Amino acid sequence: MDRQHRKQAKTSGSCSEEVSSIVWEFINMSEQEEDLIFRMYKLVGDKWGLIAGRIPGRKAEDIERFWIMRHGEIFASRRRDQQN
Repeated sequence: MDRQHRKQAKTSGSCSEEVSSIVWEFINMSEQEEDLIFRMYKLVGDKWGLIAGRIPGRKAEDIERFWIMRHGEIFASRRRDQQN
């Protein structure tokens, strides 16, 4: 088996590692964490690793997921629908 064929065989059978945002669980942040994330985002943009470095115990992925779920249009409309 040549290299290219092995590489294709490896990748073709694997499932995608991308996780649908629909299955994400909401991440609870304290009011202080939310405030810090918002202020840091205004300063540095979407540099999630930099923001996460300011919040002990939080990973960049958690911060980004929180931001998307909090400020993303899809999630915002879902929250509104759930509240009504």
